[in-house]
Amino acid sequence: MAFDFLVPVKDKVLAHSELLPEQALGKNVHMHTEKDGLPVFAQADVAIFGVLESRNAFEKKPEKLDLDEVRIQLYRLMMGNWNSTIIDIGDVEEGNTVEDTYFVVKEIVAGLLEENIIPIVLGLTQDITFPTYRAFDKIKNMVNLVSIDSRFDFGEDDELISSHSYMSKIITDKPNNLFNFSNIGYQSYFNAQEEKDLMERLFFDAYRLGEIAANIELAEPVLRSSDIVSLDLRAIRAAEMGGSRNFSPNGFTGREICAIARYAGISDKVTLFGIYEGENSYQAFQMIAQIIWYFIEGLSFRIKEYPSSKSEDFTKFTVPTDTEELVFFKSHVTERWWVEVPTILAEHTKTNSVALLPCTEEDYLDACNQNIPERWFKAYRKGLN
Repeated sequence: MAFDFLVPVKDKVLAHSELLPEQALGKNVHMHTEKDGLPVFAQADVAIFGVLESRNAFEKKPEKLDLDEVRIQLYRLMMGNWNSTIIDIGDVEEGNTVEDTYFVVKEIVAGLLEENIIPIVLGLTQDITFPTYRAFDKIKNMVNLVSIDSRFDFGEDDELISSHSYMSKIITDKPNNLFNFSNIGYQSYFNAQEEKDLMERLFFDAYRLGEIAANIELAEPVLRSSDIVSLDLRAIRAAEMGGSRNFSPNGFTGREICAIARYAGISDKVTLFGIYEGENSYQAFQMIAQIIWYFIEGLSFRIKEYPSSKSEDFTKFTVPTDTEELVFFKSHVTERWWVEVPTILAEHTKTNSVALLPCTEEDYLDACNQNIPERWFKAYRKGLN
């Protein structure tokens, strides 16, 4: 069984947690220990585990991210007013081959998903996104993936999978269960024009760093429709991460990335959160810990809601345009918005109704001004193919 390959949380993390106050996370997380083995999965909502695989790193680093220090910084943070039961199941070490590691990660994630437990994956390199995506093969027919990254990570046509080319592997690998890919925070000078053209041809969504930084709320509907969220920490500016040479002067601030993590947690569709490409500095350890904290904080505010004209909790708005009649829904509970996409039918929604695409109030106002939202148009075109 894949869980047998997990190594327990290190003694220094356990010793540090013992000295913490009762309100700290470290006193409330059920950990995989050498003495007691794996924690009980029943009633668990979130499972944290690390992946110590880095052989497919695009840039070889002198030392691996110290996940023990990340845990120490995380577990010293105070619990919020949460109902989530959190377990830490330890780490996956390097297998004999990278493919061996991928297989174990895939099986562990699949096992957690089958138990309705949300994995938080702490990976050394972002190519670990690939086996986490493959874990959904027997769980869900079509998957939406959001990458928070300064790059699209398509790589070259003949490039083997790496932390800069894993998306090419996801797109081409069979079975192809990827329905939509969205990038949040790309920086144009890191991406070839051919990659931008590919995003357009495949009707994928991409949001520039400046666009999101100017209005962080644009990230919410994108994350609301995602199953997997993959965060490349190099999307954060260097000053926030300890000034490493592998980070760019431009990127998200700590406040912005924590807001995005919280949006991911609030999304009742997100079932996996991966954090990758960290480096060893006290500031980076703190940043990773706080990102995880905000994701778990978001979980406590999840509300399962699905718009319907028959429900008193929603208002339906029909907006006629020159080419289409768009139907919007607004929730009275959360004030969130959705728009119908009639070309995406039961194959992807598992219902007999048209799909509902999360959107913003600005999208509704744009439609009222005869401007069809770009995300709606891409989803509509994708449904026709």
